[in-house]
Amino acid sequence: MIIKSTLAAAAVVALSACASNMSAPMPSMVYLQDSLPASVQVPAGHKVTMETVGVGEITYECRANKDMAGQYAWVFAGPDAKLMDRNGKQVGKYFGPPATWESMDGSKLTATQLAVAPGDMGNIPLQLVKANPAMGMGAMNGVTYIQRVKTVGGVAPTSACAMGNMGAKQMVKYQADYIFWKAA
Repeated sequence: MIIKSTLAAAAVVALSACASNMSAPMPSMVYLQDSLPASVQVPAGHKVTMETVGVGEITYECRANKDMAGQYAWVFAGPDAKLMDRNGKQVGKYFGPPATWESMDGSKLTATQLAVAPGDMGNIPLQLVKANPAMGMGAMNGVTYIQRVKTVGGVAPTSACAMGNMGAKQMVKYQADYIFWKAA
């Protein structure tokens, strides 16, 4: 009987350890600024306030090239992505135009692009934007910069874009880490 009780107690302790481990947050994936191209580094004096993974689609539209008569190209028309925390829980969304990041608490902001840097082959560029003042109270209040890093996919379609399909839209899947910064 003592052996059964001891085994049962050991099993409870082991299962408790596993369960508490499952709820532990995933390790931070903060990108060291030195590892990023200088053009998309956040200025000194700021700290990471939130890390998210954007998963969704970018819409491109076939449009006439205004600078080259008779030429057509796929043009960025807007994003639509869920913003997930490092544990996979949705914490917001990213949509546009205009490019808008919105927290599940209702606070949201738009931003102005400051710089881009090439992503890996087949991936949209890395990006640094300066946040405009947030609307509503919540997670987006005080955000000063947003970085888009670790991009996967999202580049313009390679299918034909010509007068015959002008106005056509195509959605391309993508993923990127969006790192939100506030003044330190």
